[in-house]
Amino acid sequence: MTFFRHELKYPVTTAQIACLRSRISSFAVLDQHVKEKGIYSIRSLYFDDYKDTCFYENENGTSPREKFRIRIYNGSAENIRLELKRKEQGMTHKEACALSAEQCMAAFCGKTLSFEEKDEAVYKKFCIQQKNRLLRPKVIVEYEREPYVYRTGNVRITFDTDIRSSCDLSGFFLEKITARPVMPRGLHLLEVKYDEFLPDYLYRALQMENLQLTAFSKYYLCRKYNMGGIINNGF
Repeated sequence: MTFFRHELKYPVTTAQIACLRSRISSFAVLDQHVKEKGIYSIRSLYFDDYKDTCFYENENGTSPREKFRIRIYNGSAENIRLELKRKEQGMTHKEACALSAEQCMAAFCGKTLSFEEKDEAVYKKFCIQQKNRLLRPKVIVEYEREPYVYRTGNVRITFDTDIRSSCDLSGFFLEKITARPVMPRGLHLLEVKYDEFLPDYLYRALQMENLQLTAFSKYYLCRKYNMGGIINNGF
């Protein structure tokens, strides 16, 4: 059975983040994976086919829709994840498996990965779509995440700041990568994810004037800045 989660997204200002942080701090705690700064960097390489199907499905609000990405944290190759995110009727489902650095670099170059190397269903589906749909790397999306968790309802609240886009794969595993901001200065993204319900007191804590629910897609916005394609330097 496929398990879906609710996912709510809101554009927020720096001042709103400060206010919301103070409100939820009595309920939620920082994710255990953050370091002393209380944030970590997320870098994802998204794939699409030769028709840019994922891009246009995002633009048209198609449901259901899926997209593949390779994700690392803090610019480190120690934990490389291949992820498939599916969105259906406002709900999301994610499958993931680990990749080696060699598999990751092969995918960067548009090479079809070996179907026999891993048993996970998400990996095999990626291999099939590389061959049948000609999936290729399209854009790098990077941002800083401040994540909070609350066990009741399996709630995850994240503030994603400095959302930026790059088409240069040569720096994917570097600590810092050349990228351009894709949102107006001082504007960020609040995401609220939960299973069956969001506790009332947490819902009330997140209510603010002018907070508007959006169908925001980081991939879609970053692609709009980089429709020229990937700069493949060094791979």
